[in-house]
Amino acid sequence: MKIICIGRNYAAHIEELNNEKTQDPVVFIKPDSAVLPKEQDFYIPEFSQEIHYELEVIIKIKKVGKHIQQKFASEYYDEVGLGIDFTARDLQSFLKSKGLPWEKAKGFDGSAVLGKWIKKESLEDIQNLDFKLLKNGVPVQEGNTQLMLWKIDEIIAYVSKFFMLKKGDIIFTGTPEGVGKVEPNDYLTGILEGRELLNVKIK
Repeated sequence: MKIICIGRNYAAHIEELNNEKTQDPVVFIKPDSAVLPKEQDFYIPEFSQEIHYELEVIIKIKKVGKHIQQKFASEYYDEVGLGIDFTARDLQSFLKSKGLPWEKAKGFDGSAVLGKWIKKESLEDIQNLDFKLLKNGVPVQEGNTQLMLWKIDEIIAYVSKFFMLKKGDIIFTGTPEGVGKVEPNDYLTGILEGRELLNVKIK
């Protein structure tokens, strides 16, 4: 199982980090060891003083596919959920300033939190989903999938040009604006279309 992540997929998030809008999706991968075990707290790693939360709509691939045409992309997943892409922002900024890869800032152990999965068919419109993240009960991120620069089916078609998608692979589709730092004892809650799908305690 691999975790494929899409960066810079919401215009307002690009602006808040002073990033440049790219012609194609920004793609990076987290290893399977990045998945935080279920029911486990997230421990802030000692190598970072600035861990940021990034809430994202995620999908789970259900069959093998390569060079998938966009018109067939919807056939490759039937489960949708929420995930948090924890990012060591200070480490990422340093690596980017040196022109170095930023896997260490994105793919470290426990950096991918996966919430509960729900069936795609239970959702009215996959490209009009409201989702939000609460930190200690207060909304800090709010987004809607219709604001994506690249829609879910476009993402599947694009990444399948480079990586064979396999059953169980997970795609993080990008985060909206509102990312921020976590502190010990914070409690994060992810809500999709009014359904609470994700909870994690910060240590």
